Amino acid sequence: MNNVIEISNLTKKYKNFLLDNISFSVPGGFVSGFIGENGAGKTTTLKLILGMVMKDGGSINLFGKPADEVSLKEDIGVLFEQPYYQEDWTAIDIEKAICPFYKRWSSTNFHQYLERFSLNPKQKYKTMSHGMKIKLGMAVTLAHDAKLLLFDEPTSGLDPVGREEILGIFQDYMVEENRTIFFSTHITGDLEKIADYITYIKDGKIVFSGLKDELIDRYCLVRGGAGDLPQSKRKQILGLREHPGGFDGMIEIKNIAGFSANVITETVSLDDIMVRMSKEVEK
Repeated sequence: MNNVIEISNLTKKYKNFLLDNISFSVPGGFVSGFIGENGAGKTTTLKLILGMVMKDGGSINLFGKPADEVSLKEDIGVLFEQPYYQEDWTAIDIEKAICPFYKRWSSTNFHQYLERFSLNPKQKYKTMSHGMKIKLGMAVTLAHDAKLLLFDEPTSGLDPVGREEILGIFQDYMVEENRTIFFSTHITGDLEKIADYITYIKDGKIVFSGLKDELIDRYCLVRGGAGDLPQSKRKQILGLREHPGGFDGMIEIKNIAGFSANVITETVSLDDIMVRMSKEVEK
């Protein structure tokens, strides 16, 4: 399995934030999600991959080449949370401005996506809703046959129907071989539907990078009554919350032995993992 993105010892220092010597890879041919709290370093990492900001250390390779090689732009599609175009432009104007930069630009595909998203090609950008702007940006991103799609919060601000529509587009895009999606999101339910791999960043450090199911299968939720928490288990429970009726938290499945039969275990979600790990830091 070839890695489309390879990041090694990447560092970026800001006054109040440090992207701390992170390393991870994104395998080709899969959908990979990038999760973490606001301010954890997701957008900074994506901007570094795209050369939008300068790194302070480390290396970034795309398709086995240094990320700053100009020839790579043909194979990369990018969409951040809010695409920015001239306010008075229509979709037709945007196509005229952008298509010369891509040898594989397909006007047919672009207009098919506009139709699929129910976008009027003559409507001015400034009159579009946030959701319409996201869909227009998606149409632009998908119109030049990119092999790697990089998205930052692509479903943010969309209603459930709109999010499902975008996820359907992702699934259609992945039907062809040698295509890869890497996208950050705080809507982890979207990742649980379509992602194969997860990279989890917390406070500028990589906590996990691997198969989504491997991360989810590592933990479970536990809850029990006031007398059901052995002293020996306290340090093993992440995000432990105690209340008059008992306790709840998250624990690695390998440490599950030792509780009473009254303790209930439940499957975790990606949301559960992020919330419980966040509470652990707050202790």
